[in-house]
Amino acid sequence: MLSTVLPASCRLCLKPLVNFSTIPVCPKCLHSVLPLESNFTCAGCRTPFLNSRPLDENGMCLLCSSGINRFEAAFSYGVYEGELRALIHLFKFERVESLARPLGRLLLQSLPTSDVYDAIVPVPLHWRRRFSRGFNQAQLLARVLGQSLQIPVRAALRRTRPTATQSSLAGIARRRNVRGAFRIRSSQNIAGASLLLVDDVFTTGATANACAMELKAAGARRVTVLTIARADRRQWMQSLLEPAESPHNQFAKGAK
Repeated sequence: MLSTVLPASCRLCLKPLVNFSTIPVCPKCLHSVLPLESNFTCAGCRTPFLNSRPLDENGMCLLCSSGINRFEAAFSYGVYEGELRALIHLFKFERVESLARPLGRLLLQSLPTSDVYDAIVPVPLHWRRRFSRGFNQAQLLARVLGQSLQIPVRAALRRTRPTATQSSLAGIARRRNVRGAFRIRSSQNIAGASLLLVDDVFTTGATANACAMELKAAGARRVTVLTIARADRRQWMQSLLEPAESPHNQFAKGAK
């Protein structure tokens, strides 16, 4: 009846919503997101690669094998593009908090069932950004995850200073941007704990790494990162590997 009185459309495909729901996305779009697939991934950070060349004999990438990545593992459901990217933007930037539960279910599907954790730690926002947004998306996801796994959610970290948006930066600048931006809360005792660090998107891992460093410094035994989506740079790497065509080759192709 409410759908008839207050008609609405799916925020992704724009088709009319048949049933009334607090989630402004049709079931087809909501369930069309596909999990990440790759034949070659780092055994630690799970970064997908085109082939096995960037991996050592233990299946680790350079960042993990050299110890630059301070977390033990990083899992993500899918690639940060298409419908999944749109869903995250609705949730994060357009304040559709009701998406926390379906996105939380994607987190559950990404997590190995054999792993055991003592607590879930959401990546914190600076208070100014949290005030302007109205909520911390990582905290909402952590609550859904905690309820499903029966694991306590602990706000073990605080953000000590506002930082530039990571999406506006690249490479080393991302790591510099979040360096020293997180501190452990004095009331938290995490010595010897195995922690699940939750966020929405994994791009270069700079934020996750900065959080993991602080958690490890406070005595955490193990830190596993879990996000809904991650950036997939395989196509970008492929474009770097493809040699540019010389004028001679272009002429020959035209002659054919």
